Order: sequence, then C-alpha cells, then structure tokens
Amino acid sequence: MERKASFSQRHPLLFGLILIATAMVLFFGTMAFFRIMTGEGDFSFGSSGKIGLVRIEGLITDSGPATEWMSKLADDPEVKGVLLRVDSPGGLVAPSQELYRAVKDLALAKPVVVSMGNVAASGGYYAAAPATVIFANPGTVTGSIGVKAELADVSSLMDKLGIRQELIASGKFKGAGSPMRPLTPEDRAYLQTMVMDLHDQFVDDVAKARNMTRAEVESVADGRGFTGRQALALKLVDRLGGRDEAVALLKARCDLSGKVPLLEAPKEKRGLVERILSILGFDPQNSAYGPRWVFSYE
Repeated sequence: MERKASFSQRHPLLFGLILIATAMVLFFGTMAFFRIMTGEGDFSFGSSGKIGLVRIEGLITDSGPATEWMSKLADDPEVKGVLLRVDSPGGLVAPSQELYRAVKDLALAKPVVVSMGNVAASGGYYAAAPATVIFANPGTVTGSIGVKAELADVSSLMDKLGIRQELIASGKFKGAGSPMRPLTPEDRAYLQTMVMDLHDQFVDDVAKARNMTRAEVESVADGRGFTGRQALALKLVDRLGGRDEAVALLKARCDLSGKVPLLEAPKEKRGLVERILSILGFDPQNSAYGPRWVFSYE
C-alpha cells in the first residue's frame, strides 16, 4: 500500500515559510519575555506608553517641522508626554512665536518637560516658556528676553564709489532701513516703535506662560542672559538638571516606568552649504535675508 505524502513533501516551500515564521515568533517572544522579567528594554508591565521628543536646535528660522511634529505627538494616544530639548540662541520673531503657541497647545494636551542644553536664549527661551516644567543645567545660558533689528549702512562706501540711490516709494517710511542711506530721526523712531511692540509681546507671553507678573518679567527683560542657576532664582526656569532628570520627571508625571520608547521625528537632511548658511543666520528656505532689516529674538 502506497503511503500518502506528508504536507512537507507536498508543499515544501509553504512548509519552509511556516517553519521560518514559527522560529521568528518563538525568538522574539523569548526575547520579550526576558526583557520583561529583567526590566530591560522597552517592554515593561509598568509602562504602557511612549515619550515624544522634540528638538529645537540652532538658529530659529523655520518653525514648520517642529510645530508639525508637535501636532502629531498631541494627537497620538500612545504618546503620554513630550520631552522638549532646547539648544538654541534664538532667531526670527514669527517662527519663535509659532513655536511658543505649539508648545502651549501641546502642554494643554499632555505633560511637556523642557531640557535646556548649552543655550536656550531669546527665541529659544520664548519657545520653552509655556512648557509644564523647565529644566536648565546650572551652566545653561538662558533668558536674553528682548528684540533687536540689525540694519546695514553702506552709504559712505557708495559715496566713495560714486553710486547714488534713487528711491521711488509710496510713502515716506517705505524706504526706512535701506542700506543705501543713513537712518533719519523719523526712520529710527518708527523702527523703534516696532521693536518695542515686539518686545511687549515677548514680555506678555512669558508672563502668562510662567505665571509671573508683567513687572517681574520686565525687570529682567533687558536683553541680559542668565545662567541656569540665576534663572531659577528669577523664576524663569523650574529646576536644575540635565536631560536624565527631565526624562525621570516626565516619566513620573506620565505614570511610566522602566525603559520607555522615545519617539523622535525623522531628522531633516540638509546640504553642507545650507548648514553653513543657517549657522551664519541665512536660510534659503525662508525670507531671513530677503528684507533690508530683520527683527529677531536673539
């Protein structure tokens, strides 16, 4: 009597795939079991969530990638809290304000803990202000609350070269700040009112975010930078510590334990020329060097 062929003989390819799949399930299941039992890795009975990571680093010229990432983290139910790592000297006014609003909205949805790096000043501090808790290292440079507008005046050089500007404008202030002529007293007064209005916005937002009076913020809003230890005494930050301390507090606030998965946005790939221009304060992807004058929180 002829013996019936086995399943493995009739379907060798399918049988092989089943064996491979079974081996993979056993392997990863065993790894997960040991990681749970030892408390190592991302699997833990005490943790059932993730922590989001947002980086605000370098000169602030474009808020888009960071604000979009914060919006995704706010909507992700698996993300229980967010670590905001700030290492920035500041930057342009509007992107700094957009980061402020994004952090404020995110902090309403879930805990946001800031870890300040080497520097979190001006626009960098602006962005951090509405977080749930702010950590600074004792030696972090932060604060520097204020606004500046930098203008070039090459009129003397143009005179030597025999070059003269003919300006046709719709109003007397349309050419204010042109590098081809010195500022008039009226030009200076006009631009100063804009600087002070932007300054007032900065002070008001910090006062609201930090639960401070306007007078308290105004007393330190003269452009001075502070060490982390000084900033703590002035109520500009909440605690002294580095990234590890910030993560530990965030996990406690989110009722997470063990090693928790950290969810970070994909890093933007930028060419060498773009990176150099960004360091120098110029970014071809925005209008940072388009106007004759640029207001900045730096």
